[in-house]
Amino acid sequence: MNQGIRTVIYPVKDLARAKMLYSKLLGIEPNLHGPYDVGFRVGDQEKGLDPNGHSAGMKGPVGYWHVSDIKESLRLLLDAGAQMQQEVKDVGGGKLVGSVRDADSNIVGLISRPNCTRPDPIFVGFRRPGTDPPRRDAPDCSQGLMKEIFEN
Repeated sequence: MNQGIRTVIYPVKDLARAKMLYSKLLGIEPNLHGPYDVGFRVGDQEKGLDPNGHSAGMKGPVGYWHVSDIKESLRLLLDAGAQMQQEVKDVGGGKLVGSVRDADSNIVGLISRPNCTRPDPIFVGFRRPGTDPPRRDAPDCSQGLMKEIFEN
């Protein structure tokens, strides 16, 4: 299942300046901020500022598609002609990220959370009638993703 682009990472050269600009644009302070990363939670989306993005080959923002099976999604993209950008890696808590480049050299990011049994809050209200509510002891798959991406 594809849940769409819900994480966008922006490569930045001046983290402090970019933090101030995006705080003004979004009207909120970051929920994650440190000397090497800044992240904003906006509704059901994460926006991140990566001061190492340019050196990692990012030429602009990268959208990360949230998918249920990252390996299968990656295989489908490669079979369709994409080129590997970043192999799948675990960034903590079983969350997997990877990316490819399309025919126009755009980076397509993928995120999968196979260990999460509790749905993201945006989807909780859309469960089928008669189904059980999410388990409260299951991992919360919506929190801390930016921190895990940046720290790994």
